[in-house]
Amino acid sequence: MSLILGIDPGSRATGYGLLKSSQGKLVYVASGCIRLTGDSLAERLHIIFKGVSQIIQQYEPDDFAIEEVFMAKNAGSALKLGQARGAAIVAAGHAGLNVSEYSARKVKQAVVGKGSADKQQVQQMIMALLGLESCPQSDAADALAIAVCHAHTKQVLIKVSGATRSRRGRLR
Repeated sequence: MSLILGIDPGSRATGYGLLKSSQGKLVYVASGCIRLTGDSLAERLHIIFKGVSQIIQQYEPDDFAIEEVFMAKNAGSALKLGQARGAAIVAAGHAGLNVSEYSARKVKQAVVGKGSADKQQVQQMIMALLGLESCPQSDAADALAIAVCHAHTKQVLIKVSGATRSRRGRLR
């Protein structure tokens, strides 16, 4: 069994989601958002680093998965998103976790079945897949979707490689 931390980085809110994955079964553990306050980008990046570090310390995940940067029309927004990702990735690296990165399209395909799914479709499928009674916040649902994508990808890799289990993100 592995505990997966999924992160949906943002410059105003960073979503997180934790799932236990065992032999193809997924169990919801926790999710939420790190709300970013502060006027400067440096303050917000520090909040992301501290928040992700606290989540890692509290739950001790085995795997860390994060969404890749997508090319937006606004280059400034893409740069800020990249910096938010960097703060979260540094927190994972500082804790000794391997980092897996997934495109938004791949995450949507893994959860909904089509890469062009909208946020509401992702939220609804996360509720259905994890048996949740209420719809998680959009950023938290996206983070859970990233964790689901990682669990599915890892399961396929385990089957292909013939590995029997993993520890801290490494196949054995």
